[in-house]
Amino acid sequence: MASDQHAYELARRRGSLSEKQRKRFELSAREAQRRHNLVPEIAYEADLPIRDRLPTIEQMLKKHQVLVVAGETGSGKTTQLPLACLRAGLGVRGMIGHTQPRRLAARAVAERIATELGVAVGSRVGYAVRFEDRVSRDTLVKVMTDGLLLTEIRRDRFLTKYDTIIIDEAHERSLNIDFLLGYLRRLIDQRSDLRLIITSATIDVDAFSTHFRNAPVVTVEGRGYPVEIRYRPPLENLEESVRSCLDEILDDPRSHPRDILMFLSGEREILNWSHWLRRHFSNKFEVLPLYARLPQKEQRRIFQTSKKQRILLATNVAETSLTVPNIKYVIDLGDARISRYSVRSRIQRLPIEAISQASAEQRAGRCGRVSPGICYRVYDELDFDGRRPYTDPEIKRTNLASVVLQMLVFRFGSIEEFPFLDQPNSASISSATKLLQELGALDGDKLTPIGRTMATMPIDPRLARILIEANSTNALSELLVIVAALAAQDPRLRPVDKQQAADQAHAQFKNKQSDFLSFVQLWNWAEEQRAELTRRQFRSVLDRNFISPNRYGEWRALHRQLLLVCKRLGMKPNKDEADYRSIHAAILRGSLSFVGMRVERESYVGARELQFRIFPGSGLFNKKPKWLVAAEIAATERTYARCVAEVEPAWVEVAGQTELKERVSNPYWDVKRAQAMTLLDASLYGLPVIKDRRVALVRHDRETARRLFVQHALVQECKQLRAAVVTKNRKLVAECTEQHATERRDDLIASENSLVEFYLDRLPTVVCDIRSFHFWYRKHRKEADRSLAMQIDDVLLRGNIHKRDDAFPSEMKVGDSDAPLKYRFAPGEIDDGTSLRVSVSQLPYVKQEDIDWLVPGFFEQKCIELLKTLPRATRKQLAPVPDHVEELLPELLREGVYREGSLISALGHWVKALFNVTVNGDDFDISRLAPFLHMNVQVVDNKGKVLDQSRDLI
Repeated sequence: MASDQHAYELARRRGSLSEKQRKRFELSAREAQRRHNLVPEIAYEADLPIRDRLPTIEQMLKKHQVLVVAGETGSGKTTQLPLACLRAGLGVRGMIGHTQPRRLAARAVAERIATELGVAVGSRVGYAVRFEDRVSRDTLVKVMTDGLLLTEIRRDRFLTKYDTIIIDEAHERSLNIDFLLGYLRRLIDQRSDLRLIITSATIDVDAFSTHFRNAPVVTVEGRGYPVEIRYRPPLENLEESVRSCLDEILDDPRSHPRDILMFLSGEREILNWSHWLRRHFSNKFEVLPLYARLPQKEQRRIFQTSKKQRILLATNVAETSLTVPNIKYVIDLGDARISRYSVRSRIQRLPIEAISQASAEQRAGRCGRVSPGICYRVYDELDFDGRRPYTDPEIKRTNLASVVLQMLVFRFGSIEEFPFLDQPNSASISSATKLLQELGALDGDKLTPIGRTMATMPIDPRLARILIEANSTNALSELLVIVAALAAQDPRLRPVDKQQAADQAHAQFKNKQSDFLSFVQLWNWAEEQRAELTRRQFRSVLDRNFISPNRYGEWRALHRQLLLVCKRLGMKPNKDEADYRSIHAAILRGSLSFVGMRVERESYVGARELQFRIFPGSGLFNKKPKWLVAAEIAATERTYARCVAEVEPAWVEVAGQTELKERVSNPYWDVKRAQAMTLLDASLYGLPVIKDRRVALVRHDRETARRLFVQHALVQECKQLRAAVVTKNRKLVAECTEQHATERRDDLIASENSLVEFYLDRLPTVVCDIRSFHFWYRKHRKEADRSLAMQIDDVLLRGNIHKRDDAFPSEMKVGDSDAPLKYRFAPGEIDDGTSLRVSVSQLPYVKQEDIDWLVPGFFEQKCIELLKTLPRATRKQLAPVPDHVEELLPELLREGVYREGSLISALGHWVKALFNVTVNGDDFDISRLAPFLHMNVQVVDNKGKVLDQSRDLI
């Protein structure tokens, strides 16, 4: 068997076999012989175009490891190639793995091959799709989805269960197909016994052949009958154009009993057209829908005969994945929903786009299989000529997060070096990497334990991350239900002709806060019904409530699969019901790009300025919460958030803490907290999660916080800070400052900034707030007292402190008591100059003549400033003013002219006598001399706090 081939070759090279090995290889040989005997008699279908090429294909399979088969639609390659492999001796030492892009096609192909071989499905021909595996030990041909084959690589890197792989519908270039083609390109070098067939209807033969080192190509003619193309540009509206085509078909005497295949862009369009056709042509046609989500029972109806001519409404599933029988006419509207991932907004768009020329040819080929056919293209020929030749491969239009994750887990190396048929662009790779980093799967470019756990789950990376987080928030039981629902098809049905009844039935499951919890409510209801009813009764109840029994079964199957995976990983479902926050906190961790904030009544803004609305079918459509999280945001005609829930911005902050962009502004010192604070704004992909939150500055800007602490706690007064050396320093600075305020100059005393630098130079960098200061100070007190003690030279820029004399008294008499005098140099401030400090009880004893008096030390400066305010012509004769005042000062002091009125009069007399210039009192501009003309009166409490102050208080 192929699974033992490698071990057998190693043993043969060594030249010896152990008894255990001998028994193993004997059993393997007998198994190969047994499987050889299972191969039935094989007869090719005679009326298929590929019939004449099959003997050549058999011979080429024996000579070549890789074969490219380019066969047009209807050639029979999908069903006949597995038979050719069996006739070539393949399928014995391992199964023939035959991949299909869709589950619907995998089931149908397996059934068709089994019928041709005359065997039952599940024996020599089996199939495997998600939630369903009909494969046995006797299976020779296994039809499966390409996604399942990829999953098998994780368990069996060399795919030893297979001796042949057929990759069908390769032209669709899905993500899975491109991944498989790259992987198989490497694998064929390691397994020389493996045979690989690449086949498709419309294929870029040269590209595929070159990718597999110039593999031989077999071209098969497709349809047996010609197809006439008729272009029908749209008339007044699309319905009239389709009506015209159908009327023309009805008038064709050769039309009956052949059927019509009409291609539409999606499920909703199929349901709408079904309703329209039944209303206008109910007596003439039987209308059958065909799409991937349709129940199997309904899908099988297309293969059954009918007495009535049929119109089959299909998506592009009928282009290549499925050959619909008895088709003579095709009506092609020329468009399809093409999934495209936006790297910028990180949403999956589903725009309706014009199909490529290759897809149009595929559609036309559907009607040339059983007789000459007619294809109506409801667009003009120039439109067709202007379309792109091929549909863009999925790898160029989808989110690559799962690809990047799988490549890291499989150790395939760099995605840039992996042999993809078309390399994905760097922007998509970068976006996928950033998403995985956001989910915590990557640390830089290395896989984290969370990433490894995510990779073991058979779901999208985002959903896997939600389950991992749910285990932490103790909400795994609920999230298993929700994630399984999101990964499977929605079990709720809403037929076009019964929408109101379906909405009423589904209303019992709706949750007004969360569409996610609607799934939990539906699940609980269904499980209760299932436990109480028979299988038939249960299906009947589901049907009455517009719940698809098949989709519900798939939901349960995936739920069980995920439950087993979680238990294997050591994750434990919670027994008690989880609360709302725990459930949605887990959802947020995997859905940060799908958070939204309402900006208008209907409109929301999401990550990266994405504008969207809540989908009308949501239970929250009328509520319009301020903040929400969605399972997906998809762009169709409009951009809608589907499956949404109300959340709090605080939850978003916690879930997205690694992705938050923080910005601080307006740092300040909070006196009550005795701490440097700042205003914090934080955004998640542009969404303002935090606005003007007061937070400690030290966490965001340590240097600024340190400087503010020194300025306000050490240089200025701070009650919470206790250190004798700091108190002593403040006292020294206060004495120097007050004494030198009498000099009326700002260049004699050290500035506050200089004092701040003094402390910053001596404090260790770990000290940035009161707490860290006290911790350091207690531990290093002696050293701190020595290094932080200020000397006179640290405070004075030049000169020395001088004791106060009579020129600058420290107090003056007010009533029967003394009141202190304070000196300050602060131009423009109310307490600039001299301030008399009195209590409330002393205030009545303060007289105007007391505050008009000026301390002697300021008298000379007062005279100079007054003379400088004289008109320019007079002032010029007095120059230099300070010298003349110095001569005059002794005489003025002897006369005791300290007060304003007498001083101005004396100065006027002196100017007249000395310079013969008449000066009136109005010539002096006293508005500039507030610090010298009057004392400032400060009313203080018993603690020295200023209650009120003014130069005009009296």
